[in-house]
Amino acid sequence: MADDFELDEPIEETEITNETDNAADEVSTGRFTKLTETDDTKKHLLSGMYKDWFLDYASYVILERAVPHINDGLKPVQRRILHAMKNMDDGRFNKVANIIGSTMQYHPHGDASIGDALVQLGQKDLLIETQGNWGNILTGDNAAAPRYIEARLSKFAHDVAFNNKITEWMPSYDGRNNEPVTLPMKFPLLLAQGVDGIAVGLASKIMPHNFNELIDASILYLQGNEFELYPDFPTSGYIDCSRYNDGLRGGAVKVRARIVKGEDFKTLVITNIPFGKTTSSIIESILKANEKGRIKIKKVDDNTSKNVEIVIHLANDTSPDKTIDALYAFTDCEISISPNSCVIVDKMPMFLGVSEILKRCADSTKYLLKRELEIRMNELLEDWHYSSLEKIFFEQRIYRELEKDTKTWEDQLDAIEIAFLPYQNTLKRKITREDVLKLTDKPVRRISKFDIKKSDEHIKNVELEIDEVQNNLDHLVDYAITYFQQIKKKYGKGRERKTEIMNFDVIQASQVVVANQKLYVNRSEGFIGTGLKKDEYLCECSDVDDIIIFLKNGKYIITKVAEKTFAGKDILYAGVFKRNDDRTIYNAVYRDGKNGAIMMKRFAVTSVTRDREYDLTKGTPNSQILYFSANANGEAEILKIYFKPRPRLKNLITELDFSTVAIKGRQSIGNILTKYAIHKILLKEKGESTLSGRQIWFDESINRLNAEGRGILIGEFAGDDKIIVITKHGTYFTTNFDLSNRYDEDILSIEKYNPDTVFSATYFDSEQKYFYVKRFKFETSNVPQRFIDDNLQSYLVEISHDEYPQIEVTFKGKHAKRTPEFIDAEQFIGIKSFRAKGKRISTFEVDTVKFIAPLEKNPKQDDALNNKTETDDSKAVQMSLL
Repeated sequence: MADDFELDEPIEETEITNETDNAADEVSTGRFTKLTETDDTKKHLLSGMYKDWFLDYASYVILERAVPHINDGLKPVQRRILHAMKNMDDGRFNKVANIIGSTMQYHPHGDASIGDALVQLGQKDLLIETQGNWGNILTGDNAAAPRYIEARLSKFAHDVAFNNKITEWMPSYDGRNNEPVTLPMKFPLLLAQGVDGIAVGLASKIMPHNFNELIDASILYLQGNEFELYPDFPTSGYIDCSRYNDGLRGGAVKVRARIVKGEDFKTLVITNIPFGKTTSSIIESILKANEKGRIKIKKVDDNTSKNVEIVIHLANDTSPDKTIDALYAFTDCEISISPNSCVIVDKMPMFLGVSEILKRCADSTKYLLKRELEIRMNELLEDWHYSSLEKIFFEQRIYRELEKDTKTWEDQLDAIEIAFLPYQNTLKRKITREDVLKLTDKPVRRISKFDIKKSDEHIKNVELEIDEVQNNLDHLVDYAITYFQQIKKKYGKGRERKTEIMNFDVIQASQVVVANQKLYVNRSEGFIGTGLKKDEYLCECSDVDDIIIFLKNGKYIITKVAEKTFAGKDILYAGVFKRNDDRTIYNAVYRDGKNGAIMMKRFAVTSVTRDREYDLTKGTPNSQILYFSANANGEAEILKIYFKPRPRLKNLITELDFSTVAIKGRQSIGNILTKYAIHKILLKEKGESTLSGRQIWFDESINRLNAEGRGILIGEFAGDDKIIVITKHGTYFTTNFDLSNRYDEDILSIEKYNPDTVFSATYFDSEQKYFYVKRFKFETSNVPQRFIDDNLQSYLVEISHDEYPQIEVTFKGKHAKRTPEFIDAEQFIGIKSFRAKGKRISTFEVDTVKFIAPLEKNPKQDDALNNKTETDDSKAVQMSLL
């Protein structure tokens, strides 16, 4: 390149001015003469060439290829495809190869770009009806060759995208044809389809939104109300829009696959995938995570056809809940998408939020509807004018002027115009020579066949339509709202929201990753890591874990798991560190300095800076830890302490109960245990936890447990306590209170499990066609158990754990006049197994069954009544035996 140019002066940096407004207009055939000139004496400056030519190229790519126009939401190639299909349209399907060939009259960039754009339009299932194998957005399969597949414009496209009367035209690239500058799009297509384009120096990424929600938002805007828009993807799944930022730069949305647990709890099934991913890419990411040891699975089966179905077979003793979290944390089952809403407005790229785009689209639709009404009004006025002229022409026999003997044809036309003068005031505009010529062009036989009554009826209908059009023009906003409502009614069915909006929980990778490594330690040399396989085994860990290491001199450090790390000589304790864990309590006895006092302390380490050295002692040189223990649940042991003999020291042995020592922060120096030298310390007795039970809440927005106080307080849990979950479908199951547990969306009740709680349930038996009531106690079960009739058509009405529940029953049909009944459930039916059928509530035709305010009973009287009943039953049994 350097040999092709001769430079007169050094290259200087040149400021690139903003010439985007007119850059597209400057592109002409003359511009390329710079490249084709053969004059050897012509000299060029590289800086000037960069400024002019690169700006032209960048402007062309931005305006003519990658970024959609706000008016119709289309890139140029998409617009040209639709225009070509409109010209070819005869109601039948056309071969895609023919469509591509026709589009090449308008698009100068080859058939490949046209074919790809056409397939993408077809897969969006909005403007184009397809026939044949058009690929699969779920699996990533490509469409068949263009010669094998067919397409045509949809009815929706005909209704919203085309009207030659209001379309602005421009010459095609070669000047042989005309193409639309933009299509008269009467719908926010840009937001419905979404767009993804990369230009020079900028990119545009607008996510697709729901068809019906866009129409609803347009109506709200036209009504002057506020609205919100969030993405909706054809691949379904879940979306977190808390940081959507109206689709502008800096925002982000998280998208998750829908993962459900199999009935046997040994499989997981992915039924929806994140937008932009395919089943192949999802499976590949899962297998990579498994190879790295982040998750443990046996195999993955892809059963996807029309709907996504990826079956993941779990390894033995693997928690499905933790595996779901791990899939979100380490695979493409959860991704983050960053929008960048950029569109072309007045030949300039602009960054507009989706709300602003919708407002402009709604305003544009209103303007286009107005233009259509104005054009229709002009057509109706012309129709009325000509029909009125025609009626006068025949009714008043003005046509006889043609029979008179006049010199010329012009004289006859003048005579006709003069004959119309008395009727000029009845018309809406002045009669022109063109009107007269149009009347005289009619065949003579029309004179005898002209029907005055039919003409009056036609004029009346035209007048009615003129009034209707004028009313629509006077109430343009209402007309636009009605237009959107009709579009929704006609095309909105089957276009309901597919992606469920929810707030995602934050998944800590270190808490859900599988322990895929083994941790070893060389205490004397001070090394720790996963590669020291010949040294002392500590525990299992993962490659994303942090470990905490305490040294004998009181120093401690937190570092990331590695193959081999030097932490310091004389390692006393090392283990996996859990950030923000306030239940792991460290008990320590240390000597302050070489001959200082003996200190004791209990503390937790919740959060520190990684790879920074800390000290649990006062920091005095030559301090030493004499005893140390780590307790996962705050246990407090009892120690037996032996002192070194010395004068006046009577008791050489004492005990230390750590439960009497308060738990403080890690920076506290502790309390003085003794000032005497210690010979040795022995563990006398392992202690119990000194911490209270753990408070557990349930966050309904994400259906997860937490200990941070979000949602509904379930209760205080410790040890083997359980949670019972009752579903709307009449099933229940129990779980532990692990924060990694995941719960489905059909939860009716979630609470702390008490085996003594008596539940009362009402349900409808679909086979017997009666309502039943039953009272029972739940048993622990890790798998869902059905506690109403096994018939899947039967349904749970209500469930209560009131001590003395009361049921109100109302009736319908032939028993509608029957007064409501009130049932004391405790007296009505006894406590039985949850598998029991229960007791029929009534033989009458029941309308509603519901629990009302419970009864208030005196427990002592109730017990006395029960005792009396038992005594009477006992006497009856004795009499029966006698």
